[in-house]
This record gives sequence, structure tokens and C-alpha cells, in this order.
Amino acid sequence: MEKHILEYEKPFEFEAGGVLDKIQIAYHTPDGRERPREGEKVIWICHALTADSDPQDWWPELVGPGKFFDTDRYFIACVNMLGSCYGTSGPSSLNPKTGRPYFFDFPKVTVRDIARTINIVREHLGISKIDFIVGSSIGGFQALELCIMYPDLIRNAAFIATLGRVTPWLTGFEESQRMALEADPTFRECKDLDGGKAGMKCARTIALLSYRCEDGYNRKQAEQSDDTIFADRAASYQRYQGEKFAKRFDAYSYYSLSYSVDSDNVGRGRGGLARAYGMISCPSKVVAIDSDLIFPPYEMEQMAKMIPEAGYSVITSHYGHDGFLLENEQIMKELAPILESL
Repeated sequence: MEKHILEYEKPFEFEAGGVLDKIQIAYHTPDGRERPREGEKVIWICHALTADSDPQDWWPELVGPGKFFDTDRYFIACVNMLGSCYGTSGPSSLNPKTGRPYFFDFPKVTVRDIARTINIVREHLGISKIDFIVGSSIGGFQALELCIMYPDLIRNAAFIATLGRVTPWLTGFEESQRMALEADPTFRECKDLDGGKAGMKCARTIALLSYRCEDGYNRKQAEQSDDTIFADRAASYQRYQGEKFAKRFDAYSYYSLSYSVDSDNVGRGRGGLARAYGMISCPSKVVAIDSDLIFPPYEMEQMAKMIPEAGYSVITSHYGHDGFLLENEQIMKELAPILESL
């Protein structure tokens, strides 16, 4: 898949306040094509928090030529989230008024803002129907919003490891990560995009604990010797993951996206969750992960019951929430009937 940048040169009003005169939106399509072929089915993938708009990169077992989501057979599109640092406007973008990154001057972004940018790209591509939309985690937030905001647009949907309203438990994790960023004295200095790196390494390790589970850590990070004085295998893993993340992301974009997570509430202004879920008119599949700490199956099952044409299933994983990235065979088995019906 190849990357495009759409220059949207109209004022963009943010739901929580603030306006930018123009924004840019990054997205990927197969072979860089700007239009589906005649009769080609359209599959839209919504990415998770710190991924980019190339699902072939972060879902390599599922997306690509000859894969489950076959880029030779389907027109597959994915849009980078507003507020990210992978091509779409965000805190790390240059503010034309100052010539420096926006940092904290970038407006707060909600899931609905992100959904609107996805629709801007969809209109740019001249797509009148999306045959199948798939979203996991915050990608699921986006998919849910799109199904509600544009009910005549989407024919089938899958919501994986996600919910239509952020829980206090998840907000607690997000706030702990923001506190880690704020504890780094370089974060508020806003000298350059390396600010807050130490805080972000810590924040990422907090997030990782929420994405995984006890079972997975105990299996993968157990000490290799019975004679170890101080257990350090898991500690080393945490530090490695923090360092790895800090090399590819910036703290200001991460801070912004954390608030996008906290904005998740499809019932806002629509009469509550049940009424909002009832607005989803396309056949849907809700897929939970048995070890997911942040979107546990019992909560996802309640959501599925409120969506009119939703099926519900649970996959098993030793890897918690991250199972949506790792349990490829199970994910394909759950989504195959939808794909075969297109």
C-alpha cells in the first residue's frame, strides 16, 4: 500500500473548540490508487492508537497481496488519525503562524473529529459505499462513530476489542500516562519534539501493562534461572519497549491522542449509549478477547446486545488487548463470513 497526503484547505472546526484554517490528512490505498476499480469492493480499516495508515505494516499477516484482506482483490483504505505524527496534522505539525510545532496549541481532538477526517478522505476518493469497515481498539471507536454518523454509507462492520464509551478504568490508565509525561521537566519547555522523551518512555510502559495481561507476562518474561536474586527480565522488557517507542513517536502527539481516547462516547448528544448503538443499521460483528483488561468480554457483550444486527464472539489469547494484533487465525475465522458475503 502507498501513502497519500490530502491537503484539506478549508477551515476545520474541532468538536471541543478551536479551528484550523487547513489540515493535512495522510492515508494509504493499494498501489497508490486514488479510485476503486469498477465493481471493486471497498474495505476500510481504522487503525489503533500509535499505528499509522498502512495496515500492511502493522497487520502484515492479514493485509497485502494474496492475504486475507487482499490488496489485489479489494480497494483497502486507511486514514492516519488526526493528532498523530504520521502525516496527518497534529501537535508535531508546523504552526504556520509561528514556524514551530503546534505543541499544546493544537486543538484537542475527539473521536468524532477523527471520523470526520476519514469521511473527508472518503469523499475525496469518490466512494459512495464502504462494503466492510473494521476497527480495533481506538480504531473501533472510529468505526462505531462512522456507522452512527453516516448510517447509509457502511454495509458491514466489525468492532474488535473496543467499546462505544471509554470506561473510568481506561481513563485512569490514560491519566497515569499523562502524569508520566508531565513529570518530565522537558515536556512543558516545548523546545523541540524531543521534549518529554523520558516521560514518554514511562508512559508507554504503563500503556503496555494495560495492553497485555498477567498470563502473557508470566509466560514470556519469567526469569531464566531459579537462582536470580533480583528479577529483571520483565524490567528489561519494559525499558526496551519504552526506548523503542520513543524512537518512533513524540510525546506531544501521544499526549493529544490520549485525550482522544477519553473522548470516546457515542451516546454524547444522542440520548445515551443504547440509543446511539441502535442507530447502527448495518450487520455487525463484535469480537472480544478473553484476556483483554481494558475492553473485557462482558462489557463488549452488553454493547453487542444493543446493536440491532450484531453477532458476538470471544477469541482466546495469552496477550490481552494486544491479541487483536497477534491472534491472526482467530481474527480471520471470525471475519471470514463477512468477507465471503461481499
